[in-house]
Amino acid sequence: FKENRKDDIWLVDFYAPWCGHCKKLEPVWNEVGIEMRNMGSPVKVGKMDATSFSSIASEFGVRGYPTIKLLKGDLAYNYRGPRTKDDIVEFANRVAGPLIRPLPSQHMFEHVQKRHRVLFVYVGGESPLKEKYIEVASELIVYTYFFSASEDVVPEYVTLPELPAVMVFKDGTYFVYDEYEDGDLSSWINRERFQGYLNVDGFTLYELGDTGKLVAIAVIDDKNSSVEHTRLKSIIQEVARDYRDHFHRDFQFGHMDGNDYINSLLMDDLTIPTIVVLNTSNQQYFLPDRDIKSTEDMVQFINNILDGTAEAQGGDGLLQRIKRIIYDAKSTIVSVFKSSPLLGCFLFGLPLGVISIMCYGICTADTDGEVFEHEGAKKESGDRELTDEGSEEEQEEEKNGKYTELSDGDLKQKDIMEKKKD
Repeated sequence: FKENRKDDIWLVDFYAPWCGHCKKLEPVWNEVGIEMRNMGSPVKVGKMDATSFSSIASEFGVRGYPTIKLLKGDLAYNYRGPRTKDDIVEFANRVAGPLIRPLPSQHMFEHVQKRHRVLFVYVGGESPLKEKYIEVASELIVYTYFFSASEDVVPEYVTLPELPAVMVFKDGTYFVYDEYEDGDLSSWINRERFQGYLNVDGFTLYELGDTGKLVAIAVIDDKNSSVEHTRLKSIIQEVARDYRDHFHRDFQFGHMDGNDYINSLLMDDLTIPTIVVLNTSNQQYFLPDRDIKSTEDMVQFINNILDGTAEAQGGDGLLQRIKRIIYDAKSTIVSVFKSSPLLGCFLFGLPLGVISIMCYGICTADTDGEVFEHEGAKKESGDRELTDEGSEEEQEEEKNGKYTELSDGDLKQKDIMEKKKD
């Protein structure tokens, strides 16, 4: 494989035999292989035990399992989408094909528009913009499609201020790249590769973090058909559609089914249905200070965020990082005990027992040291008393001196008292 892989295009699953996610992917991967063969694709599908062939896995930068890569010549493209048959097959066909696909006619243009929800099109001849477009396409082909067309092929409703130009077609409309307003072409394409409204899950939210956009989400229960749940979802959809020109540069809209993931992200227990706006670049979030009852309320909430009057919560400061560590540790412990109480007792009870024994030993050692120190202090004090009293000769001389100072009567009286004492 290592010697001959450049002769073909390969779609490879690097796996580990003990990996649970790899085992879950295995039946899907078999379907991918059958699908690619049936459609006559030039892409060869294979899988490799990365633990047995660690040198090859290391050569391709495999750090986790499973890792899906499309190998095309000297290039290796990582797949980071949902692990479903259709998504993987589309990825393979997109990356294995031409980097820039030409659109020779209006009929082909219309066909491509119906087939793809998001597509980027370069219009014009040779130019520095086209060179940059090809460079960006080589990097972002793993996410979306790139096309080129002449001016007469573009639909009549499209108005181009100048040529050459780069456009994105999505959500039933189009946007023209403006270097002055949109900045770097690569950043703009990365921001605009998503539809304006999405069904957001954990993976999608992670991918949206690269766009730099704020994400406005209606957190609802898809199975709940009550008025409140459907109303919030409709409000977000209306804002995404009707205020597209105002907010599409700064906001991504969508809804999320259930609050489990969002609770773990915000370290808070949100009551659904609700609306939350996430800043995925710094982990801040915004919650409305009053109920969102209409599209106007949502627009006002978004404007408050943009002008800085809405209060931001969370963040990536030191206090929040400490809080995140504590929250993650607590969640891990709770999940372990819920799934297997005996395993939890063993995993956490054994270390606590060892720590307790160590603490007891340390405390006991300190107590003995204090006793030895106390006895040493007593001994030193006794020595000090003997030193203060002086030697026997000095005491005798002092005693004799005192006797000479006494009168004869006093001496007789003192002798009588000493005899009685004897």
